[in-house]
Amino acid sequence: MSQAEEHAGTRRDFLYYATAGTGAVAVGAAVWPLVNQMNPSADVKALSSIRVDVSGVDVGTQLTVKWLGKPVFIRRRTQAEIDEAKSVDVSSLPDPIAQNENLTGDVPATDENRALDENGEWLVQMGVCTHLGCVPLGDAGDFGGWFCPCHGSHYDTSGRIRKGPAPRNLPVPVAEFVDESTIKLG
Repeated sequence: MSQAEEHAGTRRDFLYYATAGTGAVAVGAAVWPLVNQMNPSADVKALSSIRVDVSGVDVGTQLTVKWLGKPVFIRRRTQAEIDEAKSVDVSSLPDPIAQNENLTGDVPATDENRALDENGEWLVQMGVCTHLGCVPLGDAGDFGGWFCPCHGSHYDTSGRIRKGPAPRNLPVPVAEFVDESTIKLG
């Protein structure tokens, strides 16, 4: 093989590689906007996690905040409410599963598995009835928790369904205390 043939072969190889590289970059530049538009927008990302100041919530009252377009009940329970919730036999509940996104697996719906803190004073749950999506009223119903007047679902002081057509307990979202007076949702 002469030096001219060897030189022509490397020039041809270079042209192949340069053309393939340019094509790959062009395809990437064309596809990237299509893939990127499937990501959540900045306003959605900003609302996926919120911080709630609970320093003004007195014992025996609740705060309702809007998160991801739905109400969230943040209740600071009295000792009587905690004791009442702890005394319930889980096997007697229509939904014996905690429905707590902070815990993995199907853990039992004990009050300890639904409360936010160790002493059970704080309860955070989605404020949407699991029957048809109505918003239950607080401090109401046969069990002193929440009552959905639309179809008659009664929840206890731990947000567990006790009576009525709702199939599940009020769900507990991902939540944590970031300091003594701030709860982070999401």
